[in-house]
Amino acid sequence: MQLSTSEAKSSSRIEIIDALRGFALAGIVIVHMVENYIAAPPPEAFNEAVHQGVGDTAVDVFIGLFLRGKFFALFSFLFGLSFFIQMDKVANKGGYFGGRFLWRLILLLIIGYLHSLFYAGDILTIYALLGILLIPFYKIKNKWILGVIALLFLGLGRYIIFYSVGDSTLFGEIGITPNNPALVKYYDTLKNGSLWDVFSTNAYQSHLNKANFQIGVFGRGYLTFAFFLLGLIVGRMDFFRNYHEKRKLIKRTWIWSLVLFVISGGLMAITFGSMGENITFDNWVAMLGLTAVDLNNLAMTLIILSVFVILYKRTKPRKWLSKFAPYGRMALTNYFFQSVLGTFLLFGWGLGYLGELRNVYTFGIALLVIAFQMALSSWWLKKYKYGPLEWLWRSATFLKKFPIKR
Repeated sequence: MQLSTSEAKSSSRIEIIDALRGFALAGIVIVHMVENYIAAPPPEAFNEAVHQGVGDTAVDVFIGLFLRGKFFALFSFLFGLSFFIQMDKVANKGGYFGGRFLWRLILLLIIGYLHSLFYAGDILTIYALLGILLIPFYKIKNKWILGVIALLFLGLGRYIIFYSVGDSTLFGEIGITPNNPALVKYYDTLKNGSLWDVFSTNAYQSHLNKANFQIGVFGRGYLTFAFFLLGLIVGRMDFFRNYHEKRKLIKRTWIWSLVLFVISGGLMAITFGSMGENITFDNWVAMLGLTAVDLNNLAMTLIILSVFVILYKRTKPRKWLSKFAPYGRMALTNYFFQSVLGTFLLFGWGLGYLGELRNVYTFGIALLVIAFQMALSSWWLKKYKYGPLEWLWRSATFLKKFPIKR
């Protein structure tokens, strides 16, 4: 039977999206491992222990410039893109997926909460909650969505919060200073506590701390939603099905992103440089500096995305980059279990290496974890249609048991 154009488009996976998702997840794994899965500002003793040479500093610089704040952005962008693909697939058949997507988000919230018991920096719970706001945006015109995206990236949410409550902690007890008593207590729990101690802390208190980071002046949640919307816009453009034909758009994107990267970098230097050595976040200059950081991360994210697409258009680089596709198809499973593996290696309930391994070592371990999961994903998908958690999520979404074996 021959499929119609719309049916063929909706039934086939787009390899470059899976590869990009796997590539984004790899960057996230590296950041989390080098940060030792602390999900909070580390104490001074930790920083001294993990920085013992030029190599450790080089790892920090590399992560700060290319990974931290960028690969989570790519992951968020792809979440918004996936939302559009799912909604559009059903819409092409005359249906509406909004209600089912809401149920899908509830399931993701449950999976994310279980994941957060191991790692407090879990993003799945954030995606599940912010994803609800995506549903009404599906039918809103592009010009309004682009306006919202611009306001979010320019820091409107941060400015409203700072004007309302200053730099006060909205939720939780953990501040941003290394000697904060709550932070020291939390770190000690991770370092010496049992699995139950970590679960008990992460079950509630850590979610309050995460909410402060997402909604407070650092505004990670606003940026996440902006990238959701950016993914929605790109989905409407059908960009990844036709990326071979988007040469001018890709070129303009990386060029203007490079310009934004330079300008925002200069603004960061001016704002934070004017504050001296002791930078605080109780003033409007710091708020402007944080917006410059966000714009700098946005620019680098778009540069990485553009370069990835440019390379994927070429045969030899695509052969290498396509190896991330199975890893990306099992992103939920891999994201969950790399945290379990990482926290087992580092936390007190496992091998207890928290704060005892230099950056160069945790960076190397992260690469090994990625290589292992990529190989395992490739092997698994030759035998099964979905990753374990992907299959569970899909089956629960539609309340039917899908066949998993090929």
